[in-house]
Amino acid sequence: MSGIPVFSFVAYSGTGKTTLLEKLVPELRRRGLRVAIVKHDAHEFDIDKPGKDSWRFTRAGADLVAIASSTHAAVMHNRPIQFDELLSGISDVDIILTEGYKAGSYPKIALRRAASGHDFALPPTDCVAVMTDTPADAAGVPAFGLDDIEALADFLCERVAVN
Repeated sequence: MSGIPVFSFVAYSGTGKTTLLEKLVPELRRRGLRVAIVKHDAHEFDIDKPGKDSWRFTRAGADLVAIASSTHAAVMHNRPIQFDELLSGISDVDIILTEGYKAGSYPKIALRRAASGHDFALPPTDCVAVMTDTPADAAGVPAFGLDDIEALADFLCERVAVN
């Protein structure tokens, strides 16, 4: 792995992981960090558009298809890829945030929203921090409110600076 700090945000579906990360990224960018996000998807997904050249190359059997413009680039591996292999291809960022990957070996931040009816997806003691609207459930690990993006950014920035 490249030595870039990785933090996995874990919670049950509908808890607000995407919304949280959507708010966190601009705050980290404001503080000067370059941010990568890797989203785990337990379902089949397709980012390509049927009929487009890259789609046609994939359907023709290409193992990897890359597409680039003056503002964006994408690389599609047309095979299963291990999480660590995926991470090893990420460079030129200061922090990698993942949505999911609760079974991975990277530090985890668990989310819990009481209204969801779910507990934490992992025991808080297996996490470096939790975000919750019920802080009494934090089991002694650092706990932040679900909307306390600045405090979470402080926590992450301190940990990134150590590495």
